[in-house]
Amino acid sequence: MYRIKTLNKIAQKGLSQLDQTRFQVADDVCDEDGILVRSADMHDYEFPEALRAIARAGAGTNNIPIERCSQAGIVVFNTPGANANAVKELVIAAMLIASRDILGGAEWVQEQAHTPNVDLVTAVEKGKSQFVGPELYRKTLGVIGLGAIGALVCNIALDLGMDVYGYDPFLSVDAALRLDRHVHVVKDVNELYKVSDYVTLHIPYNKSTRNFIDAHAISKMKGRVRVLNLARGPLVNDDDMIEALQTGRVAKYVTDFPDEKIAVEHNVVALPHLGASTPESEENCAVMAARQLQDYLMNGNIVNSVNLPNVSQDWSGISRLCMIHRNSPAMLSSIMSILSEDGINVENATNRSKGDFAYTMIDVNARVHDEVKAQLRAIPNMIRVRVLKH
Repeated sequence: MYRIKTLNKIAQKGLSQLDQTRFQVADDVCDEDGILVRSADMHDYEFPEALRAIARAGAGTNNIPIERCSQAGIVVFNTPGANANAVKELVIAAMLIASRDILGGAEWVQEQAHTPNVDLVTAVEKGKSQFVGPELYRKTLGVIGLGAIGALVCNIALDLGMDVYGYDPFLSVDAALRLDRHVHVVKDVNELYKVSDYVTLHIPYNKSTRNFIDAHAISKMKGRVRVLNLARGPLVNDDDMIEALQTGRVAKYVTDFPDEKIAVEHNVVALPHLGASTPESEENCAVMAARQLQDYLMNGNIVNSVNLPNVSQDWSGISRLCMIHRNSPAMLSSIMSILSEDGINVENATNRSKGDFAYTMIDVNARVHDEVKAQLRAIPNMIRVRVLKH
């Protein structure tokens, strides 16, 4: 029985993916084999020895200590694309809000409606001009990051009659195929800045993308640009954005990650992290996370891991060896040598690396005895060895 701990409320549709005869799921299990999490901060979490995988029901994994997980042989999964439609729709809403001052207009109407002796119909006709804003049609949208979300944003913006520029230094073939051919994909983000009336961010947050939009980036943008950040707060330098808002170089800034500093600034629309806050998105993320966790624990397959390579193969033997190790020379030959000496025939093998770490999956035609497992674990730079039975 695999023990799965939930650190946040996970949609029941996701939990129902786990075979109840094989999985015990609760928020109070001990010595858990796996964890399902959304936003809970795990940086101080004490990993039990049994823990083999963490599945994040969402795309961002900043709440999980990735490096510590890798060193402990714990696979970390996320769910890219599961919330893409929800974020795409919020981007469209954010562009409209940034243009038409819909929120300000609605708030003003309520103020008039609650003011004694005000003829609301007359007041609306006189006061509506203060909320005038540009249309999206025939404006230029710059999309930074062309993954699952960015591609959807590009394509729907074209449907709205916008001219669309996209930038992604790591654009994959699959991502490129999702893009409409009318999207102008540029290799220099400054080309995008120069022409865009709206700039929206859809890149992951890491050391290299922190403060991606700062004073230097803003200086390359058109005047009165509208900037949307529905990806991660630290992608934008708050101080530089505030200065640009005060000088008028940025007309509006919409952020889904407000803090005390940015939320009170004029021309900032601060949303309460609504990007994936739809029941459909929460269910999609939960289902995807649960399936990935189950497939890894039961079959050793890795799909959508942020710290280890994706490795999947059909069963072709009696036992399956799943080994996480450092990406070091001669590791595969050391493994094969031990199996050969014990007379174990290899039916199928896959070895892939990701940065400093690697994953080797080997199907064999025999039961693997404890002595062999011990020999494999003793190989220098070996981190974790699991043996699964078909």
